[in-house]
Amino acid sequence: MGNLRVAITGMGMISAVGADVATSWNALRSGQSGIRPIESLDITQLRFRNGAQVRGFEIDQHFPGGKADALDRFAQFAVVAARQALADSRLPITPRLAEKTAVITGSCIGGQSSTDAGYLALYQKNSNRMHPLSILRAMSNAGASHISMEFGLQGPAYTVSSACSSSNHAIGQAFWMVRSGQVDAAITGGSEAPFCFGLLKAWEAMRVVAQDTCRPFSKGRQGLILGEGSAIMVLEPLEAARARGATIYGEIAGFGMSADAGHITAPTVEGPSRAMQAALTDAGLAPEQIGYINAHGTGTAGNDGMETRAIRAVFGTHADKLLVSSTKSMHGHALGAAGALEAVATVMALREKTIPPTANFTEADPECDLDYVPNNPRSAEVECALSNSFAFGGLNAVLAIRRSS
Repeated sequence: MGNLRVAITGMGMISAVGADVATSWNALRSGQSGIRPIESLDITQLRFRNGAQVRGFEIDQHFPGGKADALDRFAQFAVVAARQALADSRLPITPRLAEKTAVITGSCIGGQSSTDAGYLALYQKNSNRMHPLSILRAMSNAGASHISMEFGLQGPAYTVSSACSSSNHAIGQAFWMVRSGQVDAAITGGSEAPFCFGLLKAWEAMRVVAQDTCRPFSKGRQGLILGEGSAIMVLEPLEAARARGATIYGEIAGFGMSADAGHITAPTVEGPSRAMQAALTDAGLAPEQIGYINAHGTGTAGNDGMETRAIRAVFGTHADKLLVSSTKSMHGHALGAAGALEAVATVMALREKTIPPTANFTEADPECDLDYVPNNPRSAEVECALSNSFAFGGLNAVLAIRRSS
């Protein structure tokens, strides 16, 4: 690995709380939740009613002339967020840079809505024909592929699928590629669109979805709330960014990952602890230099107590000084896109010196005994932060993020 510092010079985001970074961040910093009744499909046969959906997304505004037909909703989100990020970065894509720019995205389920619609036609409506673009819409790499094609980016391009850690794995890989000099820039993040009937019934069967709302770390929490959307970042070497006068939102300082090698759904303390420690080591940071953690914070009984214990295992007495919050309480659990949404929120928290709250918090849980910034934002000047993602299958990915100096 080289030792280039890696700057974040552009960001794009579409989520349940906003159609861009500024709108989404204003909602997150003020504790406004995007969790509402699911509107896009008939939910009378579901045990849960609420989700964090992207609302008001006008497909023809983004993909006129029927161009959207080739893209599942998750890929549409990815392309729109990438457009925002690249426009924000003002990165000039020269022919040489195009060959040296990576597109690394994360998605847990890919084009599940397209698959679901095809199977509905095939098995329920007894149609003998599938949509001719079914495979191209369903493939998990569609977001990365359409981003690379739209902007003519010819470097490494692929999608990471590691359940709810997908985006953090993608961003971490992109960060390492830029830091080592393997590529000169990277477009990275994740996207997800899980609101289709078959997948919602599958989540219902797991009995981890809340009936009301997402209350991370709060006593009496009932579970997660599914979300959708995309967030994309532009990464480039800090010195190159400074040389061209780019806006530098912050830096990816380190990345750590681990596997629990335990249970497929029950997380351990040791696996997440190793990933957090690995991120600190990779960044060359002491635990005391971290002031904020954007927690995985799903609102499930299993995750939140475990994550609290893992944070204490890594940070010791400094854990009592940490500010910890879960923005999933507002933008929902966007599965493979969650880490990307949360990374952008973390960057903005450091840049704006405002910690977004854990919304919907009602009562402290004795097993969750950290400062979770309940319900109201907190002004705080924080130099460095972690953003945690811990996935089914025991796959852990943690980003260390530094404020722009």
